[in-house]
Amino acid sequence: MRKVVIIDSGYGSEFLADRFDEEIGVVEVIRVIDWRHSEQYLNKPKTARELAAKVLRPYIGKVDLIVFANYLLSATSLSYFRHKYPEQQFIGLGLKQPEYFTRKQVLVLATKALTKTMAYHGFIFTLKKHKVKTMLVDRWPELIDEGELDSTDVKQSFTEFIKARRITPDAIILANSQLEDIKPELKHFFGRKVKIYSGFDDALREACKLLRIRGSVRKIKQ
Repeated sequence: MRKVVIIDSGYGSEFLADRFDEEIGVVEVIRVIDWRHSEQYLNKPKTARELAAKVLRPYIGKVDLIVFANYLLSATSLSYFRHKYPEQQFIGLGLKQPEYFTRKQVLVLATKALTKTMAYHGFIFTLKKHKVKTMLVDRWPELIDEGELDSTDVKQSFTEFIKARRITPDAIILANSQLEDIKPELKHFFGRKVKIYSGFDDALREACKLLRIRGSVRKIKQ
């Protein structure tokens, strides 16, 4: 059975690992969660790279695929790991573009550290035909990991942000893997017409292609 390591510093890896278990059941999913250093993974790219290299040492070259379930690590370190360990396959979570050809209002939920990366600026540039606003959610990942993110606070934060920025989103882009946990609340608050995007489905499809698991690709949302 093919072995896939999914790494993060919080529940983001659990959410992605659950998707792998549900939709690609022919692989063994190994969950590597570096809980002790969650803040560094979210805020310090260089430190996150060093920490990831340390916890991944027992697996590099011994598993079929390593997946970064962390947008900041993916944006800043994926190329580094691929270059340093050419014998190992790596993929990460990429920022998902809305499937629109007409101008839309787009809300991106991201941490401050991610918004400072070249990858993020390049992504925003590709959305230049849309009205795009970024809402910083630095505290939310930690609160989700601790099970302390209050739905009332989430609703109030969105209400205040939307009013201040004068935006009525047609699409929401999740740029943090822990935010998968509040998808139901987002759908309830914004309504069914607002589509929510994340890099999970693309990561699943890429994994299937690299592992040559053809049947599962068709099951994953297009």
